[in-house]
Amino acid sequence: ALQLCSSMVHSKVALDTIIFNAAISACAKHAEWERSLQLYRMMAQRRVEPDTVTFNATMSACEKAGAWEPALWLFKVMEEDRVQMDTITFSATISACEKGCNWEKALQLSGIMVHCKAQLDTIVYNATISAC
Repeated sequence: ALQLCSSMVHSKVALDTIIFNAAISACAKHAEWERSLQLYRMMAQRRVEPDTVTFNATMSACEKAGAWEPALWLFKVMEEDRVQMDTITFSATISACEKGCNWEKALQLSGIMVHCKAQLDTIVYNATISAC
């Protein structure tokens, strides 16, 4: 996916959020969190605006690899940039914390989720409980 995006850049194909999201999602399926982050950074270089799907897919890649620190960094960027967060945002970040054995952050995120009035689901509850 990263190679395809790179070749598209060189061929002057217009890259948009949808193309980047598809590439990041492909990386996420294989827990390629570092490549997902490279694509996310490439978006900034190309001045392509990331959206909720961008962040969720990148966080999902981090979650699958247990890379909780980059997932939390992305969460913070979303907060700072005021990107709409949803249940998937919280679920992926909490699950990343759970896999990284960081129960304190998982609980903190669950609290933020309640405060934001985001919809808690079974996945979020299970990930939070598993983190403890």
